Amino acid sequence: MRSNVPRSRAAHAAAPALKIWDISPAVDERAAVFPGDAAYSQKLHFALSPGCPVNVHTLTFSPHTGAHADAPMHYANGAPAIGAVDLLPYLGPCRVIHCLDCGPLVEPQHIAHALDQLPPRVLLRTATAASQSWALFTAIAPATLALLATKNITLVGIDTPSVDPATSQELPSHQLLLKHGLRVLENLVLDEVPEGDYELIALPLKLTKADASPVRAVLRELPGGGTGNP
Repeated sequence: MRSNVPRSRAAHAAAPALKIWDISPAVDERAAVFPGDAAYSQKLHFALSPGCPVNVHTLTFSPHTGAHADAPMHYANGAPAIGAVDLLPYLGPCRVIHCLDCGPLVEPQHIAHALDQLPPRVLLRTATAASQSWALFTAIAPATLALLATKNITLVGIDTPSVDPATSQELPSHQLLLKHGLRVLENLVLDEVPEGDYELIALPLKLTKADASPVRAVLRELPGGGTGNP
């Protein structure tokens, strides 16, 4: 009997690689953080030399630096730390929705065109160039999160520093995340990503006592090519 293993391997090798979009901003001393939060810093702890075989750095930075996942602990005392949350929301089918230049808040009408057959994860592109500035950025209106929650999503992401305005003290959109058990990604870079459907991979670190975690967020095109435009 002739084995089909070599043929299967050949077919696998011939399959084109799926395109990947890196949607994470650079993390270094220039990374923007909330005013007063810990800025990124780095120093050499062990130096490669005749007496030491490696370089090792010590890093100091807020867990909200760069692309990151907030934990429920961030906005609710006694809620889970990021290392305790389920990883499933951060991995799987998602939709990038363009609501470009929509103003200070993403309102329901800005996403209404892309809600049919919505996958469990939604990323909002609000500007032609992602904003990491805390001076002025677009947040998400509570009504928009309430609408998305009716679509049985598990995660929402945005290309700005926060789902709530920088001056907010009540954090209504964060509180809606808590109410509906939704996970969130902030500070994404979606500048080069067309509107459509993708696979999201953005796993947080297993920081068992932390209120957030940096992520290396990427989007991968769906098998078969294209982005599955809504």
